[in-house]
Amino acid sequence: MSEAMLTWIDTHVHWDAAEFDQDRDAALVRAKLAGVTHCLNPSVSVSGVSQIQALAKASHSRNDWPTLLPAYGIHPLYIDQIQPDDLQRLEAQLRAHRPFAIGEIGLDAYTGAPDFAKQQRVFEAQLHLAATYQLPVLLHVRHAVEAVIQTLKRVQRSSQKIPGGIAHAFNGSAVQAQQLIDMGFLLGFGGGCTYEGSTRIRALAAQLPLTAIVLETDAPDMSPVWLHGQRNESNQLPLVAKTVAALRQISLTALSEATTGNVARLLGRLTNGASAR
Repeated sequence: MSEAMLTWIDTHVHWDAAEFDQDRDAALVRAKLAGVTHCLNPSVSVSGVSQIQALAKASHSRNDWPTLLPAYGIHPLYIDQIQPDDLQRLEAQLRAHRPFAIGEIGLDAYTGAPDFAKQQRVFEAQLHLAATYQLPVLLHVRHAVEAVIQTLKRVQRSSQKIPGGIAHAFNGSAVQAQQLIDMGFLLGFGGGCTYEGSTRIRALAAQLPLTAIVLETDAPDMSPVWLHGQRNESNQLPLVAKTVAALRQISLTALSEATTGNVARLLGRLTNGASAR
């Protein structure tokens, strides 16, 4: 199959971000022209869920956009903005407008991140919602992979099983990767693997089972090396895919088919119809 005919799923992109306010429509058109057929679009706060929903609805009437798959959650870097009833409001949205996943949720131990204990409480509460509503989760794991894994194990022991998810921008060890895979998680790779100095990410992208990886941009952030310092876009995903395919020494067709199939198996559906799970 020619490269122009290949299709891709961007498993992590923030189309609601202010960076797209001036040209969101054009950027979405560019993504579709590049072969991106679907995008998982997570919220970072409960107040942002309405825009996530509106964009998803709009995408179904636009053949020149990718289909946007909504996910609802409270990002660890936004918990200082949380309101007392936000978790209740989040659960109400899960009941009223079932998304494809809960996210972006997780832990962040980078310097300057919000209080870690508060992050932990909000993360655990959202994991319990994922277990209750049987939704996969989109994990934020920056400098906190081990803490995220231990939290997942603890919640799994006290709740229903969480139906897996995606560890976004994964940069842990091979052992940690396998632990997440064993819990039903896929591992997301994006612009980071285009930097030759990112040796651990590149090794993981090359060596992990093909059944365990998915592709992402995290646009407007995490730009690939050729856009360093500039805004990222979902239309860069096929170029990121070229890097991953080269690292794995496989064809782009094989990578497209595998990563698309991995997402479809995780979500059980790629439309707003009834879940196939």
